[in-house]
Amino acid sequence: MGLKHVYYEKINKSNTLVGMNMKAKSTKLFIDCEEAKHICDKAQYNETTWWELFRLNIRLLYCNITRAYSKKNQKLSELVTDKEVTCMDNKSKADLKVKFEQQLQNQ
Repeated sequence: MGLKHVYYEKINKSNTLVGMNMKAKSTKLFIDCEEAKHICDKAQYNETTWWELFRLNIRLLYCNITRAYSKKNQKLSELVTDKEVTCMDNKSKADLKVKFEQQLQNQ
């Protein structure tokens, strides 16, 4: 739909016929996977226009790959913005670094 493969034939330097796959440009309404991923990433930061979101939602209706990418992207965004995420304190980091370096020296 949005991504069309057109088959062209070309004669190379040794005068043999070679087939080439060429990608056609996306239409105004349908977008390809790469453009959908880009829009999905922009949507994560609220940088999309309503038209881009509309086209992305159309793509999500029929493309399993884009749908899976969008779902993983949304999950990642939720994990990053989660308030309950705790980080290791500096003392624990230093202790872990010392233990790691000792293990490297023992090998």
